[in-house]
Amino acid sequence: MADGLDIPARSARPALDLATIVGLGGAALLIAAALLLGGSVASFVDVPSVLIVIGGTLLVTTACFSVDDVLRTLKVTGTTFRASGREPRDAALKVINLATLARQQGLLKMQGPALDLLRREPILHKGLTLAIDGTPEPEVDGILRGELTAMVDRHRIAVQVLRKAAEIAPAMGLIGTLIGLVQMLGHLDDPATIGPSMAVALLTTFYGAILATIVFTPLASKLERNSADEQLVGRIYLLGVLSIGRKDNPRRLEMQINSVLPPAQRVTVFQ
Repeated sequence: MADGLDIPARSARPALDLATIVGLGGAALLIAAALLLGGSVASFVDVPSVLIVIGGTLLVTTACFSVDDVLRTLKVTGTTFRASGREPRDAALKVINLATLARQQGLLKMQGPALDLLRREPILHKGLTLAIDGTPEPEVDGILRGELTAMVDRHRIAVQVLRKAAEIAPAMGLIGTLIGLVQMLGHLDDPATIGPSMAVALLTTFYGAILATIVFTPLASKLERNSADEQLVGRIYLLGVLSIGRKDNPRRLEMQINSVLPPAQRVTVFQ
């Protein structure tokens, strides 16, 4: 609470995204349990197979994009394991409270502590700063939409990198399988080489399937979902900033926000 501003607390949300952790971790544990129950886990560890699948997938994916794209994807993907704390409903309540404060006490009253509370929300903070400075509405709209577009592009590229890696990993597994089979067929006269060659042939396919199914595809899907939520929150902030700049009635802002929110998340502040 600051000067009558009621901002939903973000600390109330968990620090970790349990859905991602439980989903991926649970799948990994089930596979590990199956390996333990079926025999020796060490038989499923093969360094040449790891080099072919993991190293090959990373390098070929990098060739499809750029080093910077891959590094940014690694950074963005890390956010899928943390709860963002940005719920569209909370964002809606936040901007309606801000609009009410601006309506009752004036736009300049939002400077100082009230505005400082919003520094962790860059789009909202920047938009309100521009509105307080008297920036024309078309310019504010253009700047914030540019921020939203840049955010969407970052997420889109990261999703593309993960989807491409999910395509390449099984293909690298198939390449490893072919390498192992060729090595095996070329040394049928030496029984000692048949086992290691067959291990490469089978384990590369296993590793490729694991990476594509349990790592890359779920993370890409989760990132898409998080990106959609971020876009909705950004759109709500944009509506709020423009409404505050025009000094609209907060009731009108509530109706505008509810028009973009899913029915289950719509808010009722004014009766």
